[in-house]
Amino acid sequence: MAVQEARGGAETGAHGGAHAGGCTCGDCPHGAREGHRRAVAEFLLLRDGFAAGQGVPAAVAHSAQASRQWVSEELTQSAELVAERGRAEGEAWLARLWRYTAAAVWALVLVLLLVQSLTAIGAGWTSARTAGLLAALLVAAALTAASWFHRARGGVLAPVIGEDHRLSTSRTVAAAWVLFVAYAVLVLAGRLAAASDHAERDALVSGLELARGAGVVTVLAVVCGIAVLVRRVVGLRVLGQRLQKVRADRPRAADLLTDDAGRGSFADIQYVAISAVALLFSAVRLARRPDQLPDLPWGLAVVVLVSAATYLAGKYAEGGRPVILSVVRAREAGDLDGPIRTGDDIEIRGAGFVPPGAQGADRLSRMVVRIGAVNVHVPLVPVTGGFSNPTDAVLTVPVPADVEPGRVEVQVVTAAGVETNRYAIDVTD
Repeated sequence: MAVQEARGGAETGAHGGAHAGGCTCGDCPHGAREGHRRAVAEFLLLRDGFAAGQGVPAAVAHSAQASRQWVSEELTQSAELVAERGRAEGEAWLARLWRYTAAAVWALVLVLLLVQSLTAIGAGWTSARTAGLLAALLVAAALTAASWFHRARGGVLAPVIGEDHRLSTSRTVAAAWVLFVAYAVLVLAGRLAAASDHAERDALVSGLELARGAGVVTVLAVVCGIAVLVRRVVGLRVLGQRLQKVRADRPRAADLLTDDAGRGSFADIQYVAISAVALLFSAVRLARRPDQLPDLPWGLAVVVLVSAATYLAGKYAEGGRPVILSVVRAREAGDLDGPIRTGDDIEIRGAGFVPPGAQGADRLSRMVVRIGAVNVHVPLVPVTGGFSNPTDAVLTVPVPADVEPGRVEVQVVTAAGVETNRYAIDVTD
């Protein structure tokens, strides 16, 4: 009752006039981005204030558990507002992204035209340069049309955005190789259409033979297969509760090189770097020999295949199911030792309680501990710059009075919906 009374008084002054995320009036005059920025600033101010012991009403200040519950629920409400406005900003960002991707595609066409013009000085303009420019125009037009049809989901980036709303490394690498091979074939088709001599036409057709482009074709097949296989592997591991996935607000370029938590991933970095080097080499070979598919040397092709195998192995190795290792009675300085009783705090020790990418307060507040038949939401305990509870290895929750004395089982449900093992404890009166 004290917590509800205190919250009612606080809502009257603090949250009475909040707008929905993404509105363009009042608190967020510049749309979703400004609304999200202000919501984040207000949340950080509220969290750091509570961490410093400020803003706790006198109605709950006398009880440590009551004040902790009140602070946790206030932070949860503020975090939900941040998450709502973050989703609105992400949708607005995706809606306007297609224009940027289309502009980037045509900027690459202009760069190609500039490079061809500079290299033609002295050597003269050739049919190969014309075919390369026309192929680039066709690819750019196709990508622009695809961007318009998928303008609500990121434009040309829509096929490489994963189900978790992040850029997929495997799909991006595969898409880059597909676009390059399609461009190379269009260049040969353009040259074939302009050729008037039978010998030249026969030479261009023979340039498409497997013996000429076996390395490129092999790499293309492997990276496309990796993209499909990784999606299947991740999906099965999530359904089997062996991998925890949480949805991001919006995709970022850094997703190609990092894991879900934003930390640099060796498997992703080496896959992107080696694939980029091989693509660059293939582009140079195509520029030097525009009458055949780029003859990627088998040594470089094998390097790409090893990199792809490393990336796939990394996908199999990442993640893991959260686990409870032990449960003990939480003891503060001055407390007497004793058994676990209703009303006491228990400390759950283990690993994997916080999924990668779930460090935000809106995700942390969704964690639940089952104690017997009672579901207990894990309280948020703020400290300057973050939270001391919950953490990836330790959770602290109270044992509610509804828990029947005796032997009960404890189980943690993470923000990703994954359940840990059950751990039995004894609760006394």
